Amino acid sequence: MTFGIVGNVQKKELPLVVKELLLRTPQDSVRFLVSAPVGRACSSLSREVLSRARVAAERRILEDSDLLIALGGDGTILETARMVADRGTPILGINLGKLGFLAEVSLDEVEACVQEILQGRYRVEERMMLQAHTASMKKPFVALNDIVVDKYGTSRVMSIETAVNDEYLATYSADGIIVSTPTGSTAYALANGGPIVTPENHAVTISPICPHTLTARPVIVPDNSVIAISIPHAGKQVHLTADGQLEQLFRPPVTFQIRKAPFKARLVKRLHVSYYDVLRKKLHWGSDVRVEAKRKERGRRGG
Repeated sequence: MTFGIVGNVQKKELPLVVKELLLRTPQDSVRFLVSAPVGRACSSLSREVLSRARVAAERRILEDSDLLIALGGDGTILETARMVADRGTPILGINLGKLGFLAEVSLDEVEACVQEILQGRYRVEERMMLQAHTASMKKPFVALNDIVVDKYGTSRVMSIETAVNDEYLATYSADGIIVSTPTGSTAYALANGGPIVTPENHAVTISPICPHTLTARPVIVPDNSVIAISIPHAGKQVHLTADGQLEQLFRPPVTFQIRKAPFKARLVKRLHVSYYDVLRKKLHWGSDVRVEAKRKERGRRGG
């Protein structure tokens, strides 16, 4: 089995985690390919450790890996998912960041998780992705979390015309609009007041950003919908982003077509950890903040 290792080289913990992976995984079971940037970030490791892996170009890692290990936060998972989605390569996210809702395996769980994978005790969740395009784009933007259309270079709201499967939905006066997958429902869309949509739902959420009306609320549509977002005019330019990482500016009038991508992200999950476990642990879902505040206050007072 071949594991590819990619990651956020800005994370100071990265060399330590790579070292643990290489030393604690049986060499007769796994061959490691390390991306060139990760290899350079780990140059301080001993020759003995580095000899257990081969540094390879990104293209070779994508082609030859049976499983990709993404070291970083959720941003690293999102980037990796776009890289390999059309290949169907499973991704194991190891969290070196703060929240890590997607990269849910923590540093102290790495060894146990890898052993479970080698023993076949894991599952792979398929997550829907979105793609957005307009006539002037050479290729569509692809996202695991969300596609966002918002204003750029002005404080004024935009007029945003929306349609679903060629049927008029609404015209929003707002700062922008978020079109999110179930995976992305716990990201920007949640911060914008949207609902949490569990991953097994076949749905897409349309959420206006700071709409200038109390009647505008998120709308959930089937995942086979084609969503058209039209900006007939705007103060300056229109900003299109995918997962907060890919971005491009457009001059109105412009219409974006957003639909389900023809491929899915495949995320490696531990058998004993459910989506709801992660929801409670990472977002403290259902926790009574009053009880937590009292506990902290008692701790400060020493009793």
